[in-house]
Amino acid sequence: MQRWKLTLEYDGRPFVGWQRQDNGPSVQQTLEEAIERLSGETVRVHTSGRTDAGVHALGQVCHFDLEKPFTGLKLRDALNFHLRPAPVAVLLAEAVPEDFHARMTCLGRSYVFRIVNRRAPLALETGRAWHVMRPLDAEAMHAAAQVLVGRHDFTSFRAALCQANSPVKTLERLAVERVGEEVRVHAAARSFLHHQVRNMVGTLELVGAGKWSADDLRRALEARNRSAAGPTAPPDGLYFVNARY
Repeated sequence: MQRWKLTLEYDGRPFVGWQRQDNGPSVQQTLEEAIERLSGETVRVHTSGRTDAGVHALGQVCHFDLEKPFTGLKLRDALNFHLRPAPVAVLLAEAVPEDFHARMTCLGRSYVFRIVNRRAPLALETGRAWHVMRPLDAEAMHAAAQVLVGRHDFTSFRAALCQANSPVKTLERLAVERVGEEVRVHAAARSFLHHQVRNMVGTLELVGAGKWSADDLRRALEARNRSAAGPTAPPDGLYFVNARY
């Protein structure tokens, strides 16, 4: 029995999220079925972090155990063949020790949220970025974002259905930059609450639009109440970037 670590890229639009559900196709189900078609084995795939419906991945990590022998290159290419036509690609397949666990041994996760900030509608980026027409001040967003960096009670940015045992998290990085007409929000932490990144981005958008100040953001954080913060940004612009081990 060999444990395999996969690095994945996927377009989240056709999926109900990473996790298997009864209401539609998931990334997990799609990958597990591809593995079964390839090997004849029924496996359970474990991920470094679940993504919601419509959320994308540039470097998602998962693992599973397989009895049939493969090389990493052969497993990668064969899985990509069996994954077609689903918008999921195996970028890398690596044999790892049996004590590796995509979620439990992960030391940190990174996300990026893409906002296309322009008046014109999206022709190529529909479903892949949040379209915000009103002008955003990325520098003001970045300055305000530093209020959230560090160890805090993030109840104000936590989804109502979040199953985490504690709302206290340590946000290692929250940076905002403008690249042309795109505003990018980069977030890194050991782990995140459900919808935490999207709720932070939705609130920072208010700052960028001049509706909120950094002090408003601080008060929302200290309120420890979801209704005190801004709206939840759509899933379209959120990308799981990588997992650190």
